[in-house]
Amino acid sequence: MKRAYLLCAVLLLLLAACQEQVPLLHSTPSPAAQSARVDPSPTQTITPTATSTPSVTATPSSTPTLSPTATASPSPTPTVTPTPDPYAGLTIEDLRNRTYGGGELVIEETLATTPAFTRTLITYPSDDLTIYGFMNVPVGDGPFPVAIVLHGYIDPAIYETVAYTTRYADALARAGYLVIHPNLRGYPPSDSGPNTFRVGMAIDVLDLLALVREQAGQPGPLAQADASAIALMGHSMGGGITWRVLTIDPGVGAAVLYGSMHADELENRNWRLRRWGGTRPGPEMDAPEADLVRISPASYLADIVAPVSIHHSIHDETVPYEWSEELAARMEDLGKTAELFLYANTPHTFRGEADQLFMRRMIAFFDAHLRPPVE
Repeated sequence: MKRAYLLCAVLLLLLAACQEQVPLLHSTPSPAAQSARVDPSPTQTITPTATSTPSVTATPSSTPTLSPTATASPSPTPTVTPTPDPYAGLTIEDLRNRTYGGGELVIEETLATTPAFTRTLITYPSDDLTIYGFMNVPVGDGPFPVAIVLHGYIDPAIYETVAYTTRYADALARAGYLVIHPNLRGYPPSDSGPNTFRVGMAIDVLDLLALVREQAGQPGPLAQADASAIALMGHSMGGGITWRVLTIDPGVGAAVLYGSMHADELENRNWRLRRWGGTRPGPEMDAPEADLVRISPASYLADIVAPVSIHHSIHDETVPYEWSEELAARMEDLGKTAELFLYANTPHTFRGEADQLFMRRMIAFFDAHLRPPVE
C-alpha cells in the first residue's frame, strides 16, 4: 500500500513538472529571459527584467595639439635708394672733381705757311671724342705763351675749321703767341657728344689745357709752348664756355670775354625764351632754379683767379651788353682784376676800326699778364 502512495506522489510531481514546462503563449523564451531565471520555483514565473542597454561612455576627445604659432621675423628695413641727380656731371663741383687730359695732340697736316707762323690741322682726344682744330705756331724757337681761341655759335652745317675767329688767332700768332683754335664738339670734323649747358664744350677746353701742360716743352707739336703762360679768348658762346673754364681751372693766366653769353644759366635761359617766343622742352629749359645755381659759373665768380678783360658793343643785337656790365661790376666787387670796354656802331662780331681796336687791346692785356717785363 505504501508503495502505491509513493508511486502516486512521484507521478504527481512528474505531472506538475510537465505542466510548468508548457509555455503559456506557446512562444520560445528569449535567451535573455532564460538567463534571468534565478533559483526557479515550480509555481512562480519571474517576469524578466529588461536589461538596460549600457549608455555609451563618451570617449574623451583628444586634446588638440596646437601648432606652434609662427614667430614673425622682423622685416628688413627697406633700403632707401637715392634719387639719381639728373644734372650729375654738369655742376661746377662735379667738373672740378673729374680728371682731364690723357692722350696726345697730333698734327694731321699743314694748312698754311706764312712769314710769321705756320698753321696746321690738329686733333686731340676729349672724353671718347676726337676734336679737330688748327694751331698757329710762330716762327722762332720759343717758348711762346699759349692762347686758346674759342669760337661762338655758328650753324654746324656751314661751319669751317678756318672760321671767322681765325683773324683773332692770326693776330695773336703774329704777336708771338702759339694759338690753338679747337672746333668744339659738334662742329665738323670734330665728333659730336653730350653738351647740355655747353658743358661738353667746356670739357673739350679743359682737356686741351691739360694736354698743353703735359706736352709743352717736350719733343712734338707743343715743343715750343710755354705751359706756365696760357690765356683764353672766347666770343659769344665761346665766352660763356670761358667763364665756366675759369671757375674750374685756376691755372689760366688771363682771359678775354668778347660779346659773351652770361655766366648765369638762368639769364641765358630767359634770353633764349625771349628770342624763341615760347618754351621748348629739354633739360636746360626744365632745370629747377636751384640746379641752375649749381651749374652756373656765376655762382662761383669768387673762385676765379685769372684777370679778365670784357669787351662788348652797345649796339649788339644778339647778346645784351648789359650782361657784360653786370659781370664786370660783380668781379670788381669781389676784388678781382677786371676791365670793361664798350664799343659803339658795331655789331655782335666787331667790324672795321672797332675790331682792330679790340685786337690791340686783347694783345696788350695778354702781354701785361703773360709777359711781365724783365727787370
